[in-house]
Amino acid sequence: MAATPEDTLYALQNRFADAIGDVARFRGEVTAVVANDAFLDVCSHMKDELGYNYLSDLTCVDWLDREPRFDVVYHLTSLTDWIRIRLKVQVNEAESVPSVVSIWAAANWAEREVWDLFGVKFEGHPDLRRIQMPEGWIGHPLRKDYPQTQITLPRPKAEKAAPAGGYARPEQ
Repeated sequence: MAATPEDTLYALQNRFADAIGDVARFRGEVTAVVANDAFLDVCSHMKDELGYNYLSDLTCVDWLDREPRFDVVYHLTSLTDWIRIRLKVQVNEAESVPSVVSIWAAANWAEREVWDLFGVKFEGHPDLRRIQMPEGWIGHPLRKDYPQTQITLPRPKAEKAAPAGGYARPEQ
């Protein structure tokens, strides 16, 4: 078990030396970039050996003009020691990230959300389908290159529209 984020980083660098890339430290927080091909092994080690039993958040950042384009960001917490660390995996559009649903069940909906809004695929996800946008939606609206104008939204169905005279105000 690790007592601090720095202890965790030291343990990861010793065990997965070639897989740990850039490291950022800010206000006592540690962020480590992990190689995509070793990511599942690193995550299993984080949970089983280092006690990071809670995936508190999973999100994505689109760096439109950078290679690789996307940072998939995992916020991990050890509820036993109450320490946190952030892992990042960097991928391009055509690449996928290994799903961590088998390690942290909380990743299920979060991975679906990242796929839905950014288009990053998660290899091995049990049910990768839209979660926020309606089925049939074209594109991924949180990408930096998603068009912000000239989007035609579906009209509400007639039975859900307001009556011809509008809605009556409730009696006061």
